[in-house]
Amino acid sequence: MTFQEKLAQFAELAVKVGANVQKGQTLLINTTTDTVEFTRLVVKKAYEAGAARVTVNFSDGVTDRAFFDNAPEDEFGKYPRWIAEQRDELIERQGALLWIDAADPDLLTGVPVSKLSAHQKAAGKALENYRDAVMNDKIAWSIIAIPSKAWAKKVFPNLPEEEQVEALWDAIFKTVHIGEGSAVENWSEHLVKLHARADQLNAKRYTKLHYTAPGTDLTVELPEKHIWQTGSSKTPQNTEFVANMPTEEVFTLPAKYGVNGYVSNTKPLVFQGNIIDQFKLTFEDGVIVKAEAGEGHDLLQEMIRADEGSKYIGEIALVPHESPISASNILYYNTLFDENASNHIAVGAAYPTCFEGGSELSEEELEANGINVSITHEDFMVGSGEMDIDGVLPDGTIEPIFRKGNWA
Repeated sequence: MTFQEKLAQFAELAVKVGANVQKGQTLLINTTTDTVEFTRLVVKKAYEAGAARVTVNFSDGVTDRAFFDNAPEDEFGKYPRWIAEQRDELIERQGALLWIDAADPDLLTGVPVSKLSAHQKAAGKALENYRDAVMNDKIAWSIIAIPSKAWAKKVFPNLPEEEQVEALWDAIFKTVHIGEGSAVENWSEHLVKLHARADQLNAKRYTKLHYTAPGTDLTVELPEKHIWQTGSSKTPQNTEFVANMPTEEVFTLPAKYGVNGYVSNTKPLVFQGNIIDQFKLTFEDGVIVKAEAGEGHDLLQEMIRADEGSKYIGEIALVPHESPISASNILYYNTLFDENASNHIAVGAAYPTCFEGGSELSEEELEANGINVSITHEDFMVGSGEMDIDGVLPDGTIEPIFRKGNWA
């Protein structure tokens, strides 16, 4: 298969499997100037699929950095109303949203934490309606990523510069099952396997999970009505979409106040254009009571102080260490990929769809059921080839779920 054929398959995947654009539907694409040629191909595929209108928002890393370096201090606590209104209209029109990421992991390194924190909080408040739509699968949405020079250099620093982007393209194609046969058919088979794993976990009805590994000893209680899900979801119109491409996870929500112990990260977390690494979180009755980091310590503190809910966990996700992305031994410095190479946990908001009837509950009702609500949702990687996970059944029986990083 030629490179151009792989590109065409990737664009088709994004349109037909990721966002699953329907005839007559509006598609909004958010991306960067590093993706122009590929984005044009996606737009063409979207119209071929029957899209009524495709709108593209291009951002640029250089100008994004210029904002943080030069804008007046009081501007970071504001957020453009028109951005929120554009997404609100998309939700009203039952449109689809696609993110095409190519961000530089070090884009905002050196920007004062106070600016990043103020910007995050302002965006979180302005985009509440959008966040509700995404967290409750009210619209089809998907995130994919393609190489940029800066990102490829970060991933493959030891390769000659002229080979870095090509190497990252090759790696990404493998993660999204492009290379042999029909990528759309390959994804259909892949999702069947993930659904089978989720069904198996849902049948167990575990009350707790116990994680142990070097630097980790964590117990997570699960609500009685928890649901294990995969990266495949459905809108109220019964349109299936895949939010993350690639995806290797099955995930659910914890009981908000039922997390105790400590957990350490196993891969760097890229947060707001900066890296947080070598960190350890300690929990008591769900809340983070201690957070330490060897790199990005101050940013970690701001991340878990964004609001009250950011001090709690909203998601736990299981990914075997032998997953294809992990087996590649590539550190992507991009959560979309790194979280699909490792068991991971998210601080911040829980997905209401992981709780029976959760999508019909108000924020107050979610909180009353022990489901975390927050303006944040940040995944970080905790899995390794040394992690064991035990599950506690309703009758108190303990059985292995993971041994040495893989399904027991």
